[in-house]
Amino acid sequence: MAAEPQCGEPVFIGVRHHSPACARLVADTVEALRPAFVLVEGPADMNRRLDELLLGHELPVAVFSHYRDDTRTATSWTPLCDYSPEWVALTRGRAVGAQVRFVDLPAWHPAFVDRSVPLANRFADAEARYAEATRRLCERFGTDSVDALWDGLVEVSDPEGLARRLDAYFELVRGDAEAEPGDRAREAYMARWVRAALARAGGRPVVVVTGGFHTPALRTLVAGAGTEDWPEVPQPPDGALGGSFLVPYSFRQLDAFAGYQSGMPSPCYYQLLWEQGPSAAAVGLLERVVRRLRERRVPVSTADLIAARSLAEGLAAMRGHPVPARSDVLDGLASALISEALEQPLPWSGGGTLAPGTDPAVVEMVAASTGERVGRLHPDTPAPPLVHDVADELERCGVASGREVRADLTDPAGLRRSRVLHRLRVLGIPGHVRTAGPTTGADSVFTETWEPAPEHGREAALIEAGAYGARLDEAAAVALTERARTAGAGQGGAGGSATAPAAAPATGTGATSGTAPAGAPATGDRALSLALFDAALCGADALSAELLGTLAARVRAIAELGPAGEVLTTALHLWRHDRVYGVAGGPLLGEVVDAAVHRVLWLAEGLHGGSGVDPGRLRAMAAARDALRHAEGLLTLPRAAALDTARRIAADPAAPADLRGAALGLRRSLGHGHGEVGPRARALAAADPQEFGDCLAGLFALARDEVTGHGDGPALLDELDDIVTTMTGDDFLTGLPALRQAFAHFPPRERERIAERLLARRGRRGSASALLRTSADPLALARARTLEDTVHRLLDRYGLRAPEVAP
Repeated sequence: MAAEPQCGEPVFIGVRHHSPACARLVADTVEALRPAFVLVEGPADMNRRLDELLLGHELPVAVFSHYRDDTRTATSWTPLCDYSPEWVALTRGRAVGAQVRFVDLPAWHPAFVDRSVPLANRFADAEARYAEATRRLCERFGTDSVDALWDGLVEVSDPEGLARRLDAYFELVRGDAEAEPGDRAREAYMARWVRAALARAGGRPVVVVTGGFHTPALRTLVAGAGTEDWPEVPQPPDGALGGSFLVPYSFRQLDAFAGYQSGMPSPCYYQLLWEQGPSAAAVGLLERVVRRLRERRVPVSTADLIAARSLAEGLAAMRGHPVPARSDVLDGLASALISEALEQPLPWSGGGTLAPGTDPAVVEMVAASTGERVGRLHPDTPAPPLVHDVADELERCGVASGREVRADLTDPAGLRRSRVLHRLRVLGIPGHVRTAGPTTGADSVFTETWEPAPEHGREAALIEAGAYGARLDEAAAVALTERARTAGAGQGGAGGSATAPAAAPATGTGATSGTAPAGAPATGDRALSLALFDAALCGADALSAELLGTLAARVRAIAELGPAGEVLTTALHLWRHDRVYGVAGGPLLGEVVDAAVHRVLWLAEGLHGGSGVDPGRLRAMAAARDALRHAEGLLTLPRAAALDTARRIAADPAAPADLRGAALGLRRSLGHGHGEVGPRARALAAADPQEFGDCLAGLFALARDEVTGHGDGPALLDELDDIVTTMTGDDFLTGLPALRQAFAHFPPRERERIAERLLARRGRRGSASALLRTSADPLALARARTLEDTVHRLLDRYGLRAPEVAP
């Protein structure tokens, strides 16, 4: 139990979040002191809903908090499990008649933005940010990680004198370094609650349970202070949206090995420690690991089990632990069961998530110590309106859990069913995965197939998605706008797995519990095109002015040519060809097309250096050509200015060769640039045959029709033929791989047409298709021809070549 309080002084209990030993100390202190107030680190805006929090849920659960304004979006979780000291303080405080209060700032408050690591969990321990002291302690006690150090000092040690050890530990962690501004603001706010409670306690004790890092500062801030009114709970500013809801949580989400920032890994082990004590927890962990390995057909003999237990006990004795701690048990198992050298260090020795290449047996040990417990909310727990709206939408559409869904997009009912499922997908709600359907706005596919998928985490995902809106269509539109707002800045945004506009049609919905409520989409500039196509899939209502205005603004900030071209391609296809989603010819899409054309040409002109052929930038130039050809009325960029930009790119020796060829092709395909291709291509062929091939690849990508016989095709092909036939054997051999790649732009029928033209130029008769089906490797033929020419030159030099005999 904590020290007896002096009259008028609070009892501070500094804890490590999710620590069974700290939870037991809190329980003992509250039971013994029966205080007037129990103050707990947690969001003060939940105080009016403590009855809801204490309904009788199956833990773990979490308070999910969200906030959104014009400049910032924030989400946060406050997890609680059976052995969380905060949960024990709330429940035991209520049981002894104390008034319980959360006393920390709301999760949306700017104090949390100041952290060096953005807040994902309120109960992320301060050791992660103020690690120098704990590093020195680990060195002093000869441990590999803070977790092993903590277990030895606290969890499996003698509980006698625990309060004094915790005070000393957290005083050392805090040290004399100045805390971050956000921590100082939170501590000042919590201290006001403590002073107000003391003024109203009538001489009875006040127990304060906070993260141990804050305890030394709170003692200083409260000492000698006068009375104070209850602090006001900050409210979100006008125009901002925010709120909190309870969500189910799981042991996997609590586990540090899965990325949780609490610093307490292996929640199943600590549950055993809370329920049964250190000795039984060690035995229980050993049994769980062995049972899991055997279930997965990993051989574990009785001798292995005896060896593991003996090693764990020996390690505990050597490390000064009265009973085996978690790391002792896991180290003993690894030593007994793994005989080969490990490619990765044991994860419990250094903390962090599991690394690729981790031994399968180690992975199973971690999984066994994590456990599979999933929380469940009490049936009377309020849910956000979105949960009810989704249930109504699914019922109206006839979408049932666990059943395949087929949607005919030409039928209004099928289109509505598709939109509902896509809206759930972009919000990260598990339940169905799309396995077939259109992948671009120009696709001729008009049916979708959705297969049932595991629904684990669905309830939590729905509640968390409620942060985006009360209705499904509204929430999906807001989530897509958030994705667009962050994607152009090169960051991942809110949104589920997106359907790539030019990728395979399989699209997942799986919720990622413990991360942002809408999952994890593609990140970076490419996510803009994904967000745009997802908006079309979710329905015309999702293509709001705000979303498309955001997309247009982000397009103007894209840093790479390829992603800018993807956005342009997607927007242009939808604007020109959509016959299903109701967005063809829309003025809002026109704004995106216009912004993307400007960006593509601006980036292309500034691109210097590099070699080879980049299909992404060629597709971007082709998209700009198509926009100038088919949607010129949308553009604020005059065609003459675009053609002039292409002329400068084609003449720029620092530009990549394929981009120069693409610029030539853009001009030629739009009816300009006659007489430009030949001289520039000839100069490249003479200077660098490899670059000549790359230049042709860009030219063919933009002016394929002009080469194969449409318009001025024969004249252009004749120019290129003259250049190739005048190349030396060595130059031709050097440039042949790039030339072959360039001609790969043409499908077989068009290659045959080119071959026919080349035969006709030479006055030859024969099968063009047979010419294309040579049985030998063209590169080998070119090498043979070069070798033959070299031999002839040597023979001529020394007068050894025999005169040719007329047939």
